[in-house]
Amino acid sequence: MTHHPLLTSPAVVGGLELQSRTVMGSMHTGLEDRPWHVDELAAYFAERARGGAGLIVTGGYAPNVRGWLLPFGSQMTTRMNAHRHQRVTDAVHEHGGKIALQLLHAGRYGYTPFSVSASATQSPITPFKASAMSGRMVERTIDDFVDSARLARKAGYDGIEVMGSEGYLINQFLAARTNRRTDKWGGSAEARMRFPVEIVRRIRQELPDFFVMYRMSLLDLLPDGQTWDETVELAHLIEEAGASVINTGIGWHEARVPTIVTSVPRAAFADVTLRLKGEISIPVCASNRINTPEVAESLLAQGIDLVSMARPFLADPDFVAKAREGRGDEINTCIGCNQACLDHTFRAKRASCLVNPRACHETTLVLSPTRSAKRVAVVGGGPAGLATAVSAAERGLDVTLFEAGDEIGGQFRLAMQIPGKEEFAETLRYYRRRMEVLGVNVKLSTRATPELLSGYDEVVIATGVAPRTPQIAGIDHPKVVSYPDAITGRVPVGARVAVIGAGGIGFDVAELLAHREETLEEWKAHWGVTDPAVVRGGVTDKAPRDPAREVWLLQRKDETQGKGLGKTSGWVHRAVVKDLGVQQLSGVTYHLVDDAGLHISVDGVPRVLDVDSVVLCAGQESVRELHDELAGSGFPGRLHLIGGADVAAELDAKRAIKQGTELAAAL
Repeated sequence: MTHHPLLTSPAVVGGLELQSRTVMGSMHTGLEDRPWHVDELAAYFAERARGGAGLIVTGGYAPNVRGWLLPFGSQMTTRMNAHRHQRVTDAVHEHGGKIALQLLHAGRYGYTPFSVSASATQSPITPFKASAMSGRMVERTIDDFVDSARLARKAGYDGIEVMGSEGYLINQFLAARTNRRTDKWGGSAEARMRFPVEIVRRIRQELPDFFVMYRMSLLDLLPDGQTWDETVELAHLIEEAGASVINTGIGWHEARVPTIVTSVPRAAFADVTLRLKGEISIPVCASNRINTPEVAESLLAQGIDLVSMARPFLADPDFVAKAREGRGDEINTCIGCNQACLDHTFRAKRASCLVNPRACHETTLVLSPTRSAKRVAVVGGGPAGLATAVSAAERGLDVTLFEAGDEIGGQFRLAMQIPGKEEFAETLRYYRRRMEVLGVNVKLSTRATPELLSGYDEVVIATGVAPRTPQIAGIDHPKVVSYPDAITGRVPVGARVAVIGAGGIGFDVAELLAHREETLEEWKAHWGVTDPAVVRGGVTDKAPRDPAREVWLLQRKDETQGKGLGKTSGWVHRAVVKDLGVQQLSGVTYHLVDDAGLHISVDGVPRVLDVDSVVLCAGQESVRELHDELAGSGFPGRLHLIGGADVAAELDAKRAIKQGTELAAAL
């Protein structure tokens, strides 16, 4: 029996025979930009093709130098480029996959001083103002797209994807906000559409039997974006020009509406893809926050032709194979955290994945079968310990996990309680099931001792962190609550709350305490998402949020709160906390907690916050007593200290899981 048959069965879509109806959506990983990474790129894609991905789309490749994302970035412009890429396409084809090269001109999103756009404008996310393209440059750029498509076919690619979404050059031509031209490439909606239509038409004319997918922005989520009628008209024109498939894009990178972070509800924007499906006759592909086989199968059952899942293939290259075999509970689900993928990309670092640090490191982080009969003890069932236990067991080592609590998870059990971070529970489900399948001996409610650990060859101490208690008078007052007790509800929290500490945990706690449950439609309204048939660009004023509590968020540093949050997701947390009416105070000195509340000074001015509860989010301290005891007693086994027990940091699961996986690979 084939599970999720629509998703996992072979199909012919847009003329391509695919081993499943899944698309591994385009992600720029950093492996594209340097020729010496081509073999690593090939291994990365090959592992996903072997795992059942139907169509793989590469990261974006510029059709010319002006279209670079960053200096000397990825491009498909020469025969040498095409020849080198044959190693990538051969590797994918060897495992039954198909692969398309994405052609992306950055336009004003380029991090270069010679970026160009439809008009002379500067984006809010790049440091350089783009120059306006001349009419001749527009024509040459179209020719460059055609030349790049020809080179892609020479390289062995099964097709191309023309990137017409997310605010890159083609989007910049389509939107009045960035296209102020008065020639034949602007001035009216019809003229603004000419650029993408000509690109597709001329590629089809040059390559009549080549697969061409066009990624279209169905919701710009910006003022002066496209209307729904314009989007439908463009879809018809792209279809007539010869596109094989239309893929969904949602939002520009500069939009102030989250589209892929973990707090975005699953398949939140699939409705617009379904809406477009009824307007055109060529296949359409849904995307954005589709991360489980069940969600994907549901969309296909409603008539969608393909489902694009980009980061889920980072998290688990065997996503499709596991879904087909009824092993969905073994899928390492993408939690939408952005911490190792997009955050890395926007810092010009190689992308990877928080829950799968092997992503983009397939040739260097290898969990090869062991010939050793070593017995491995892992102490602590948080992210670091779980990663070590599972990775070591995958190599064939004999692993026992000791967890003092009655459930695994550590700090992840706290994280998954935060509104919008419910996906973190999927990671614990994955580890729980994988340990069961791999035969890890899990001992819950068992505090490891030197006696219990005797006889093990390798002992991994992953005992995590404990909340730090700041030195404030009255810190033992009944109003004071630790953040674990506040998050889990072990200690009730009142209607008026002061949160001490405005790091990641402080923001999470503030949001948790002020949050009210919301439906998908309420979520959209709170972010200002509306019907593009009613409001151009599909964005309007945010609907106000009704906070559940009155919350103050405090920090000692005299600076803007939340500066250390994730590069691509931090703005979301800052916006939500603001919208919930959380009162933020910086430069705070703490004096006393008593019956009157929290006594503080701000800029030397004393005040008393009349609060019912004071929640401590003032950092963590490593829990390493067991390690120190073993190290000081001459313990015969090899000791390893990882995760929070090694370095106390704010729920740094990325480092913890990576450290655990790397250690397991080296045992």
